[in-house]
Amino acid sequence: MIEWECLLADGHFDALVDAGEPRFVAGQEDDGCVVFALSPRLSATLAAAEQPELERAATAWSRRRKEDGEIIDGEVAKSILSGLAALAGTARSRGEGVYCWVAQDSRRRPK
Repeated sequence: MIEWECLLADGHFDALVDAGEPRFVAGQEDDGCVVFALSPRLSATLAAAEQPELERAATAWSRRRKEDGEIIDGEVAKSILSGLAALAGTARSRGEGVYCWVAQDSRRRPK
């Protein structure tokens, strides 16, 4: 989420972390699952983003992940950001927030 905000809303990693973004909402240490709230700025930016902007951000996101050894197909990245933008638009029109549930891959969990 921080990468998305950096790519789409000109956020800066350190400033976002210092501001407590993304905001932790809930989590359980037992299973590694956590829930974060998208910042109002990221939500607004996603809701207003045009498809070419989302595609540029998705390409950059996919490239950044690849540099860190995590492969996210460019088309999958575009689909994720496009779907998230649609969700953010719907949520904002209803006065609601957007939340991201993250589960730790059990295969990566230390033993």
